Amino acid sequence: MKKLSLVLTLLVTFACSSVYAQFTQAQLVGEFTRAKAYTKAYLDAMPEDGYAFKPTPEMRNFAQQMLHLADANYFFCSTASGKPSPLGKGVSVEKTGAQTKEATTKAVMDSYDFAIASLQGATDAQLQTTTKFAGKDMTNFSLFGKGFEHQTHHRGQTTVYLRLKGVTPPQEMLF
Repeated sequence: MKKLSLVLTLLVTFACSSVYAQFTQAQLVGEFTRAKAYTKAYLDAMPEDGYAFKPTPEMRNFAQQMLHLADANYFFCSTASGKPSPLGKGVSVEKTGAQTKEATTKAVMDSYDFAIASLQGATDAQLQTTTKFAGKDMTNFSLFGKGFEHQTHHRGQTTVYLRLKGVTPPQEMLF
């Protein structure tokens, strides 16, 4: 029984890694484009007075959470593409940007534009180049994927912010 379990685990692992390996640059561009629209729906859903809202004192407010997402879009995609962030080295919109609805929305949308353009502009050779990141060797394509995962995580966290402000979060945009 243990051998059967091991074989099934290996087959599932192989199947999942094969699917991931077949994910294309064009598909990831499409996913970032969809994520941009989905995040914009979240930004639009929160009323202006909700941008300063914190669910608890130790948490980021809604604007900071979204601006952190923007900072990470710049960081991951700049690292993966080799293109310098338009913010400048070490500059954080979370720390320096205005936290109004208008300014936050612009900063976040600009970060998605940078992510999408960086990914679209990368060659196959650049995407397959290995980069050292967080002590691990990974391809630049994988690093774009980690950036995508990060923005999804932080957008998801803001669902609670919307609910606590009495706002129904936007409908899922899986496709």
